[in-house]
Amino acid sequence: MGANTFTIGVDLGGTNLRIGAFTPGGGLMEMIQLSTRLRDGREAVARDICTGVSQLIDRHAPDFTLGGVGVGSPGPLELPAGILRQPPNLPGWDGFDLRATLEKGLGLPIALQNDANAAALAECLLGRGQSLGVDSLCMLTLGTGVGGGIVLRGKIWDGITGMAGEVGHINVCTQGGMPCGCGSSGCLEAHASATGVRKLSEIAIVRGAKGLAALQAKNPAFESRDVAELAEAGDAEAKAIFENVGRWLGTGLASLVNVFNLPLYVLGGGMANAWELFSPALFDELRKRSYVYRLTEDKTHVTTAELGPDAGLLGACLLPLHGVT
Repeated sequence: MGANTFTIGVDLGGTNLRIGAFTPGGGLMEMIQLSTRLRDGREAVARDICTGVSQLIDRHAPDFTLGGVGVGSPGPLELPAGILRQPPNLPGWDGFDLRATLEKGLGLPIALQNDANAAALAECLLGRGQSLGVDSLCMLTLGTGVGGGIVLRGKIWDGITGMAGEVGHINVCTQGGMPCGCGSSGCLEAHASATGVRKLSEIAIVRGAKGLAALQAKNPAFESRDVAELAEAGDAEAKAIFENVGRWLGTGLASLVNVFNLPLYVLGGGMANAWELFSPALFDELRKRSYVYRLTEDKTHVTTAELGPDAGLLGACLLPLHGVT
């Protein structure tokens, strides 16, 4: 595609909906941000997407040639059909044919991908992958849950049905693991997500953790970042929670390193801001559990993502430019 090409990217989340116009040479030109109107139903959200995309096309088509529209959606997402399958962050959307609905509303083809895959593509081509000069990576997104995306030689690897890269459901705690929304227990998502940190804090409070109990009394709706601040202030029980998070992440990453032997593994999402709290335990566990990592530590990079919260939107913008359909 030429230098005068622009694309539209849609980052569909359970809380926020972001739509951006992007050029390969200039990056994001404009962004529309809306609340995701889940209470009004999936058709209403689809209409919001179509309206926002149409607005950006109308504004930028006089100066640029449209190169396509890309959408990053929470999964599980069945591809190439474009049908959502029991997405935990989009209640009531099971079986929704997102691709067909948007294509009918816009009269345009849609490049559709799992949102974590889209973020991984952006991180590979525009973020940490570009900085390190590598074209393959695995990305873990640590937020409310734990998502994942795999990029091999500049291309998203999404498996035979679009559901590859569900790294949040690697089992990291075989005995006494907390239940996961997927129906299993002991999953990485149940232990190393923001939701997991909240649950671990509640368990510690029941066991007598005074600092966490004081936090709960002050702020009953406390979140993982509040626990991180308590840990940074030196609270032993809060620090122990993030040490455990690091160990579980190290266990999960050991499996990924042993299987894929990729040059780069990046951790993004809000929980990655606590890197200094959990990374020492992560590397200790990774070295213990992965002989591949021990043999290739100088060539295997494990670090934080570079693009921050824009990764998903940028990745959606990139989808039409990189042959994603």
